[in-house]
Amino acid sequence: MSSAPETEMKEADSGVRYYCTAGNGMERFLVEEVKRKLAAEDIHQIPGKVLFSSSAAIHRVCDLKAAERLFLLLKQDSPVRMPTHTSPAKAASLLQSRLLGDSRGRWISAAVTWSRLQGELASSRNAVRASATQRVGENGRGSGKQSDEGEEGRQESRKRAQEFTAAEESVDKRPRGGEQSGRRAEGLQAEDGVREPEAVCGAGSGEEVEQNVESCGKSADGLGKDAGWESVGNVSFRISCKCSGSLSRCVSTQEVSKVMGVGLSRLLGWKADVRNPNLEINVYLSDDYCLLGIPLTRLPLANRSYIKTTGLRSTIAWAMASLAQIQPGFCVVDPMCGVGTILIEAAKEQQAACFLGVDIDDGQLQNADENIAFAKLQSRVHLLKASSMVLPLPSASVDAVVCDLPFGRKFSTRENMAESLPVILSEMERVLRVGGTLVVLLSPQLSCLLKKHLPQTHAGPKRNEAAAESQTGIESGLVSSPEQQITQMQSSSSQETVTVSSLAHQTTLRVSLGAIDGLIHRYVKILD
Repeated sequence: MSSAPETEMKEADSGVRYYCTAGNGMERFLVEEVKRKLAAEDIHQIPGKVLFSSSAAIHRVCDLKAAERLFLLLKQDSPVRMPTHTSPAKAASLLQSRLLGDSRGRWISAAVTWSRLQGELASSRNAVRASATQRVGENGRGSGKQSDEGEEGRQESRKRAQEFTAAEESVDKRPRGGEQSGRRAEGLQAEDGVREPEAVCGAGSGEEVEQNVESCGKSADGLGKDAGWESVGNVSFRISCKCSGSLSRCVSTQEVSKVMGVGLSRLLGWKADVRNPNLEINVYLSDDYCLLGIPLTRLPLANRSYIKTTGLRSTIAWAMASLAQIQPGFCVVDPMCGVGTILIEAAKEQQAACFLGVDIDDGQLQNADENIAFAKLQSRVHLLKASSMVLPLPSASVDAVVCDLPFGRKFSTRENMAESLPVILSEMERVLRVGGTLVVLLSPQLSCLLKKHLPQTHAGPKRNEAAAESQTGIESGLVSSPEQQITQMQSSSSQETVTVSSLAHQTTLRVSLGAIDGLIHRYVKILD
């Protein structure tokens, strides 16, 4: 985006101009989500960020699941170019001209828009409270209506749930095969793979809107306080800056922040306050773009208030569930559910389906049970202690299988995943109905083995094209893996090769898990 035209924050018929940050590989999911949920327009994608305009209510914008953080866009411009040996005075003048300009109106308009959005969030909080109170009263009187489609889906879900319960009661609760579902640290909620300026604000989503509005208005650092100040000339602010590329060799983030702070104080009479500001202004300067924005809430959107114990990053879990294309009445299984993050994200998105989590580890099941109760999903998400290598489910009985297989890098597993992968894949394929979807998250090493056990040449031309796409995507994900390690893993599993030829490859996507990358694979069962 080296020559992108300047775009300033404005409110028109298309609505407010926002941008969201996203983990590497999550941008495409975020683009599709803002289109589908917000009817967003003027969408522009850059690495790690998605810019868009929307007239949707702010609480709906805060409910985005693929985003990390949400900002009100102040300015999008071409990158700042600066000669290496520029004097400090010339550098400051150039930065002030490019970042601030001489228009007071843009900054005042931004402050007013931000204040209005904070007021709308506060109204959403009050509406959530009133609705909750009303529901309690209605439940006490036994009232409530459901749509025909929703009721039909829920009836099917209850039927499937009863089948799950019957299967659970018939299963020996003792561990099978000594398998343990160890979870890796690379996918922990705290590691998002997104590097933001220090002290960036964020948001929460869905049912946590009320909680996040409160935290935004009453946070310890004062961000978002007094949203309805009497005068926009009496605004306190602080600057958070990130410089990368060639510009970072000419000026430091501290110098950029100082120039911005002095310039805003002179231009508008605003007061710098690093501890307790009304506004925080984020500045991103790189070789590709110049971006300015105001965080709209304090907590990241990726921090789900309905998850008590974190596991796989919630944005990744949501993306996997979305790839499964879960429909009303579907039966969805996670055969190595861990703390249940994928199931919870899927159940929050599709309320007329039922879900089963399987794991062999008592500790993981305990955490999953607590998470499900915390999210109030006990009626639709069920748990079963069993081995993913011997699933206690009938063949062709589920509509989708979604699974994050442990990488075993920081948390050990009792089973060698390279050896177990063929059997696990075979069980996933067995329980899937024809037309059902399999979505798995694997390390680059295990992804290499996946090609061996899921042949790509048994479904005609379309499948062969998908095979080529899959091979290219998978091979490009092996940059961090020594070839010798892959060879060892292949040889360790070659003693008993299990091929699963009824699964047709659809797509392979690389996503950041923080310390490492993972590959999400999607297959559809085409043969019985």
